[in-house]
Amino acid sequence: MPIHDQGYRRYGGERAPRGQAWSVITRAGLRTMLARRTFLALLLIAWGPFLFRAVMIYAAYGAASIPQASAYFKPTAETFRGLLGPNSIEGVLIFLITIYVGSGLIANDRRANALQIYLSKPLSRTEYIFGKLAILMTFLLAVTWVPAMVLLVIQIAFSGSFAFLKDNLFLFPAITIYAFIETALMSLAMLALSSLSKSPRYVAVLYAALLFFPSAVYGVLYAVTRSSGFSWVSLRADLDQIGNVIFRLASGYETPWPVALFVIAAVIGLAAWILERQVRGVEVVA
Repeated sequence: MPIHDQGYRRYGGERAPRGQAWSVITRAGLRTMLARRTFLALLLIAWGPFLFRAVMIYAAYGAASIPQASAYFKPTAETFRGLLGPNSIEGVLIFLITIYVGSGLIANDRRANALQIYLSKPLSRTEYIFGKLAILMTFLLAVTWVPAMVLLVIQIAFSGSFAFLKDNLFLFPAITIYAFIETALMSLAMLALSSLSKSPRYVAVLYAALLFFPSAVYGVLYAVTRSSGFSWVSLRADLDQIGNVIFRLASGYETPWPVALFVIAAVIGLAAWILERQVRGVEVVA
């Protein structure tokens, strides 16, 4: 019988551009999440605060039959700040989305021993981490940055004037900067915790502890000292303080805002260090 040559052959297929392998992971993750009806319902609920504020804006500019509506529902910088606050209803929904999407992003790969398969491909650790990070950040930005920007457009449409926009031009960069700080912090923290375990449920518990236990500690310290000088121990308080500064609102905390920003940066740096240590292939020794 004939023997065919099984020696080296040049690859005849198409070569994907370098540095774009992360997009395959992101697209697959987005499709997986969007195929779940429970998650779609959660996304729709997360847009509820946006719809409520849109109705308020309509009442302020479009309901001429309600004289008091214009003054009572007139939008301010705090109207848009409320869509992004960690201590608001939207903050609770963001917390649920973060757990639903992020708890198993790396934990499930570790449980199935798929991490070694990923990293055995022409895929770097950075691309793997960025691909997973993009999944969570996409959904979080879809319920924070996107509705806030759409609300600005709705305000212009209902008022029929650019007066509010001219007086509050800082809202565009403020919404963008704060939304990306919030989503980057939550996404990296969740991804780092997900890399530490093979159980998504355990990761969810760790993430809840990371957010709520320091807040409880700060609550005790505030009750004892009657001072908000220890607000830096709570990530939620740090985000709230940075958000107030970005939106030019009263801080409400005695801790200087650079301290709060330093804590947020430190948590992001720690999360990046954990990911660098945990996301590794298995070295095969002959």
